[in-house]
Amino acid sequence: MRPKNQSSVSEFLLLGLPIRPGEQGLFFTLFLGMYLTTVLGNLLIILLIRLDSRLHTPMYFFLSHLAFSDISLSSVTVPKMLMNMQTQQQSISYVECVSQLYFFIFFATLDNFLLAVMAYDRYMAICHPLHYTTIMREGPCVLLVGASWIIACDHALLHTLLLVRFMRPENQSSVSEFLLLGLPIRPEHQGVFFTLFLGMYLTTVLGNLLIILLIRLDPRLHTPMYFFLSHLALTDVSFSSVTVPKMLMNMQTQQQSIPYVGCISQLYFFLLFGGVDNFLLAVMAYDRYVAICYPLHYTTIMREGLCVLLVAASWIIACAHALLYTGLLVQLSFCANNVVTHFFCDLTVLLKLSCSDISLNELVIFTEGGMLYFLSLAIVLGSYIHIGTIILRAPSTKRLLKAFSTCGSHLLVVSLFYGTLAVYFLSSSWDSKNIIASVMYTVVTPMLNPFIYSLRNRDIKQALEIFVNRVNLFKWKSLNPLITVRSTVWYMS
Repeated sequence: MRPKNQSSVSEFLLLGLPIRPGEQGLFFTLFLGMYLTTVLGNLLIILLIRLDSRLHTPMYFFLSHLAFSDISLSSVTVPKMLMNMQTQQQSISYVECVSQLYFFIFFATLDNFLLAVMAYDRYMAICHPLHYTTIMREGPCVLLVGASWIIACDHALLHTLLLVRFMRPENQSSVSEFLLLGLPIRPEHQGVFFTLFLGMYLTTVLGNLLIILLIRLDPRLHTPMYFFLSHLALTDVSFSSVTVPKMLMNMQTQQQSIPYVGCISQLYFFLLFGGVDNFLLAVMAYDRYVAICYPLHYTTIMREGLCVLLVAASWIIACAHALLYTGLLVQLSFCANNVVTHFFCDLTVLLKLSCSDISLNELVIFTEGGMLYFLSLAIVLGSYIHIGTIILRAPSTKRLLKAFSTCGSHLLVVSLFYGTLAVYFLSSSWDSKNIIASVMYTVVTPMLNPFIYSLRNRDIKQALEIFVNRVNLFKWKSLNPLITVRSTVWYMS
């Protein structure tokens, strides 16, 4: 938001390689031959893999994508370089330069991730040969390649958009703080709502922390499902803590201001934990799909390494997602109006307050944001459609009850999360529906998750009973030290 004077640039000059004029023809022929070899060689690999059914394996599936990425990476830079060497015209337009940068970063990053995926494939083939075909099925292979493309696209988009924003001519004003109007509550009802939201927030924190503690202490809960649940609980605590404490403080002190840095930080962590929640729900749906559709291979597929990788990928993608949105927002100008008609720094409200051109921000929200949330929702729906298909092939009451007990809690949480999110995006920026939806997914949903998973989960109930018995035993021993000593002496004798 610092004031800057930026100049407009319509084109750049590429100096090219430091080659003497007399050697231009030789190097042109050399690089043209290398480029044609790259294109024809990689296209031949793709064609052979496509035509030969014996090559329809995970390794060659990844190799075909790597070959395509290599062709694309070379095609981003080499043809332009050859054309400049031949015509002696070194200029490149601004749009072409930015486009070249985007695709260069994109395909270079894709190469990087595909090499990592191929290394993982070789590790599974050598270290787990008997389970290789089970683990490296078509679904996980497509998922790994798809994730590589999406992360590479996100990475390139972040760098390119930040560069474009800095290069655009724009005068930026300085805004030191925003005013949060908060919830539309009458003054005489402030105390009641403060107590209500404080109780809900404390329930959220204590309930989710209790789930994390139970999963940590009970070895029977050291399974993939509860590993993902512990991360979801941590995310729910963090998600509520981003907005609710500030809202409660404003209700109590009647001070509605939030500094600019605090607002941007709140937005970043709100997007981060919201994104992690979204991805973790998709990961948990995939876990339930494997548990029901491949029960005999469940422990082989959902190994510790894969579980850690899925959770880490959720955090990394969510971090990049939040950084992209926040980085684009920081470059906008804010003029006279600094009143945020919400109880937290909501992205859509902040964009409407800006006096800059927000078309780029809106484009990113609808493309990148829509792609990520649609992908997660597609994984959830796809997992449950496959589960339903498997169950309906041989329907029985016992099988239906078992599937419902396994997936019921997660399905309810997914419905709450995506349902309130849909209401939020479909409603206008400042009406009762928007406020209710915002309260639902920032306050109510994180509070209900511990109850949903504990009331409908026998393992959590048993772990809670054991934990309560341990606490009561510890209290009894601390209140009766003499009896404890006597029992210990008797036991030793």
